[in-house]
Amino acid sequence: MSKILVVEDNLAIAEGLAYNLRHEGHDVRIAEDGEAAVADSRAWSPDLVILDLMLPKVDGYGVLAAIRETKNDVPVIILSARGEEADKVRGFRLDADQYVTKPFGVLELLERVSALLRRKSRAVGSAGQAPAQSIRFGDVVVDVAARTACRGGAPVTLTPKAFELLLALVARGGRVVTRQDLLKEVWGYGAFVLSRTVDSHIAELRRKLEVDPAHPRHIVTVWKVGYRFEAS
Repeated sequence: MSKILVVEDNLAIAEGLAYNLRHEGHDVRIAEDGEAAVADSRAWSPDLVILDLMLPKVDGYGVLAAIRETKNDVPVIILSARGEEADKVRGFRLDADQYVTKPFGVLELLERVSALLRRKSRAVGSAGQAPAQSIRFGDVVVDVAARTACRGGAPVTLTPKAFELLLALVARGGRVVTRQDLLKEVWGYGAFVLSRTVDSHIAELRRKLEVDPAHPRHIVTVWKVGYRFEAS
């Protein structure tokens, strides 16, 4: 049984979601404002969060930022009536996993929930079997098991999705990987995520790990194709 936190101030929508999720066998808790959502995300440790943006006290962006600043990589689905591209990009830059606009189809939402929970389950299983390892390039050292990075001996904070993106690039061993493949691997339900999301996270990696982000040596763009990682 997975624990799902529904953050929604419209009680009719929240209870409708909770009913359908419980019917699928999940344990569901409802938070009706941003402060309660932040508190529940820390005290209850949900396996997935469904998050509205327009909330009392703290808006959805604030809730998502508060979740991620504690290095909590719980999958988050934003559920909002705000469908502008700028809203979606802002959500993905804060490390949302999915963005669903209202009105929405319940069956589609349930499938997204299932897909994200399956992806999380696979990641946990792989982490339990994998030995501790590190990645070194330039003056950067990445501890894969601890999910930490240092550059020049100083700690560097990467968002959970940026860290997963780096691992996906490194795993290719220098081979080119397309944006679409990165979307599928890192974000899971790739068809519903903007391709600009990959570019914004690539920019974060370069800004934090490259000596000269404008002329990257390690996270390289392959024009009209995607990206590749160069260790040397």
